[in-house]
Order: sequence, then structure tokens, then C-alpha cells
Amino acid sequence: MDSVSQLVLGASVVVATMGRRTAAWKAVLWGGVAGTLPDLDALYDHGDAILNMVLHRAASHSLLYLTLLSLPLAWLVARIHGEPDLRARWWLALWLALVTHPLLDWMTVYGTQLLIPFTAFPYGVGSMFIIDPLYTLPLLAGVVAALCLRSHRGLAWARWGLVLSTVYLGWSVVAQQQATGRFMASAPEPGLTPAQVLVTPAPFNTLLWRSVVVTPTHYYEGYASLLDGTRPVRWTRHDRGAGLFAQHGGYPLADRIARFSHGFFKMSEAEGQVFITDLRMGSEPAYSFHFNLGTPAQMATGNQPATQQWQRPDLATALPWLWKRMWGNDVVL
Repeated sequence: MDSVSQLVLGASVVVATMGRRTAAWKAVLWGGVAGTLPDLDALYDHGDAILNMVLHRAASHSLLYLTLLSLPLAWLVARIHGEPDLRARWWLALWLALVTHPLLDWMTVYGTQLLIPFTAFPYGVGSMFIIDPLYTLPLLAGVVAALCLRSHRGLAWARWGLVLSTVYLGWSVVAQQQATGRFMASAPEPGLTPAQVLVTPAPFNTLLWRSVVVTPTHYYEGYASLLDGTRPVRWTRHDRGAGLFAQHGGYPLADRIARFSHGFFKMSEAEGQVFITDLRMGSEPAYSFHFNLGTPAQMATGNQPATQQWQRPDLATALPWLWKRMWGNDVVL
């Protein structure tokens, strides 16, 4: 999830756990720090755009490593504020703030390596978009109330913010299952397996959903709103570049994207350059993670770093379409 959501989630968790045992500003401060710490791995440059992608949400998001980090962090906070009798409570609060960060990321489609060092598998439910105001605003309101209201009312606001945001996460899973049923009822090909079908929310909401269906040679993209009624899904069909992957699939960076995306990728070639694209984040033809692997000759040397080339949508067209389509209107982007 986005940095603001993670910060206010961490702050809310610590405020709710510490209660009035310490000042609200201390709980908000250290909760925000703990909620932000795992994402500091993004500041480290691995020297290659693909490595930067697949190694984000890795060791810094490990539930085991964050649990170990919570012990010295709680000791430090209790010592700074002269609250040794609250050391155990600070540990519980900061541990919760740290581990809820990767658990929230797990709800998105990106891929979070929760169980390092036991496995580097990137887990992702895919029921939440990385930015969703309906998730973040209750948390933000609760944190502001905890800081502004000195009575227990502020604490109650913070706890209710957590309750509402958590209920919204649960709703997103239910909505994802409903959307999946709609997509499967209008499947573009018969006999699809769950591994071939991806269902994720469109930006900023959980009413409009996007599906990508992959076959060995092609992929399909479709959208369905929960307010569409019985209208069938309109699919578009695109080439996956199977020949290019057969030729370059052994290239380590291409193989990393293939595995990290759980097979939801395409390869293409333009002006002698080979590209690989993660189909999970973005929409046709604009994707967040679109990488230039270089020329085949450069790839053969094994020393060519991949570069990320953002494919940004036309927001002047995309945002009005998103708003109308979300409410069940049959509009074409």
C-alpha cells in the first residue's frame, strides 16, 4: 500500500494498543515510524530496475525479521521516553505496527515475501489497489482525533478507524470473489484454471475490477463492475510474445519477472530492443512495470542491466472513464 496508508496504520495500531498509558503524540510518532520502516528498502539501489522490483518487499517485509526488530526498537523507545515499566507494552504495540505493514501489502497484487528466510515466494491476495481512500481515511481520521481530543473519545476514534478499515479489507475479499464469478461466467476461453486468471481492483475502489487471463500465446483483459447487472464482460485479446520468451526465457532477468508475476507477463520487441512487462499492475496499453532488457546481443553478454520505462495512461481520459465505469455505465476507454 501507499506510504500514507502504512504510516497511519502504524500510528493507529500503536495508539489503540498503548491507550492512555503514554501520550498520544508518542504513540502516533513511533507508530508512524514503525509503519514506515519496512518500505525504506526502496531507497537501496540494486543496480538494476528488475532487481529493484523483485527485491522490494523482501527481507524488510519478513514477519520473522520484523519480529526480531521489534525487540530492540521497543527497548529504545521505552528508554528514550523514560518508560521502562511500559517496555512490554511498547513491544506489543510496535510489533503489531511492524507486522501489519507487510500483512497490508499482502492484500495487494504486487507480491510480498512474508516468509523469508523460509521461502522467497511473493504472496499477494490482490483484493486491494495500492491507493484506496476508503481504507485510508478512517485511519487518518482516528489518528487526528487521538491527537486533538485529550479524552477517551480520541482513543475511541482511533480504534473505530482500525475497525472500519479492517472491515473494508474483508469487504475487498468478498468483492473480489464476486467479481471473479462474473469474469468466469464470461470467460474468453473454456477450461481455464485459477492460475490463468487474475482479478484485481481498478484504481482507488473496490466496485470496478480488472481481470487478466493468460494462455501460452495470448492474454485477455476485461473489466467488470459489481453494478453491471447481467451485462457480459467485454474482453480484448493481445499477443504475449511467446516466441520471444521461447528465445529469451532463459535470460535470468526475464525469468525473474516470469516467476515474480506468477506468469502474468508479456514480451515484446521494438527497434531491436527486447521488453518484458508485468501485466498485473496497469492496464492496456500502459503498465507500471515495463522493462527494456536491451538488444539480444547485449542480453547475451549477461551484463546488461534492465531499465524501467513507465507507460503512463492519459489521466484526462482514464479518470472520467474510471468514474463512469465504476458505477456500471457501459463506456469504452
